[in-house]
Amino acid sequence: MRNLNQKNMALEITDATFDEVVLKSDKPVVVDFWAAWCGPCRMVGPIIDEVSSEYEGKAVVGKVDVDSNQEYAAKYGVRNIPTVLVFKDGEIVSRQVGVSPKKVYTDAIDAAL
Repeated sequence: MRNLNQKNMALEITDATFDEVVLKSDKPVVVDFWAAWCGPCRMVGPIIDEVSSEYEGKAVVGKVDVDSNQEYAAKYGVRNIPTVLVFKDGEIVSRQVGVSPKKVYTDAIDAAL
């Protein structure tokens, strides 16, 4: 099996990088809060990776593993995963909890562009 090209994958965001990558971005940022043990998260993951490659250069798309990065999950009230937040200028402009069709995520990004 060949390695997936890294640029077609969502960015890994940690508590240490969240402020810089998400809150200070001049582009809309999609953040997928997930965990490895979460079944629905495994359904959303490939959708988020697709969105990442489609919006390359227009939006930042990343994932936060809530098991190892709890600070911002707590700060933004993420109680259920997957939760996908869209930020614009450091503010949440969209919140989607659970598994949604890709169009829900792309519509949220388009609205923030």
